[in-house]
Amino acid sequence: MNKFKKTIFSVLASLLIIGNVNASDKIKIATEGAYPPWNSKNEAGKLIGFEVELAWSLCRYIGRQCEIVEQDWDGMIPALQLRKYDAIMAGMSITDERKKVITFSQGYADEVASLAVMKGSDLEGMETPAGINLTKPDSAAKKALKTIEAGLAGKTVCTQTGTIHQNFLESGDVGKINLRTYKTQDEVNLDLEAGRCDVALAAAVAFVDYAEKSGKPVVLVGPTFSGGAFGNGVGVGLRQAAQMGEDSAMGKRDAELLRAFNKAIDQARKDGVISRLAIKWFGFDASM
Repeated sequence: MNKFKKTIFSVLASLLIIGNVNASDKIKIATEGAYPPWNSKNEAGKLIGFEVELAWSLCRYIGRQCEIVEQDWDGMIPALQLRKYDAIMAGMSITDERKKVITFSQGYADEVASLAVMKGSDLEGMETPAGINLTKPDSAAKKALKTIEAGLAGKTVCTQTGTIHQNFLESGDVGKINLRTYKTQDEVNLDLEAGRCDVALAAAVAFVDYAEKSGKPVVLVGPTFSGGAFGNGVGVGLRQAAQMGEDSAMGKRDAELLRAFNKAIDQARKDGVISRLAIKWFGFDASM
């Protein structure tokens, strides 16, 4: 009997050790849960969306257990730096400004931005190219920016705070804007519908998703925007290994996570996973 008990205790101790190793090896990924179709919550409060499904797929490629947690957008980067989680997948565009404080994986999807109004707005007839890239704007792009500047004069423009969209509207590229910012994209949508905003700026797919689900006559106007202040696609946000010292245990883990995510994104792209998920959630292939 004593020998049997000793064997049981030995097995339990081994399981506890294995459990601790697995728990410490878990990757915790943060998303906003309020930016459909990139990430959102269903009626039961469960996190869903393109990035939620992609996160699970990347974790399977990496071969690690993962946990996806919800985090308000305005605290997203500070909480990452405080090590409350390991990675961000929240429609976060790769920009030079953000790269000063965090690092990014390679991009996994393109995100073009667009202005949106309610049907009947005098901005519906604004004539511009279909899309402009602001990395090195050509003469057509510069002309479009002047057209947009004239169209937005005297208008209240709304966008989510702390985003590439706010950065663009405050850059001066389309003049001085009467800007109103909101904590979430849902609040932007609701105030656009209520007439407290004349026009709003966000990811084009965010407005399309809202229009389809709400049945409200939200209309995209002007060009789609990419490049420049809008960054170079959307990627996984990670801590810079150097912040903890690249030779430290934490620094090495952060560097390893970057390599693991890049390898997983490569494989998910080759296998068509990113394309399939993009078509499912966006209605088109937004993979990079």
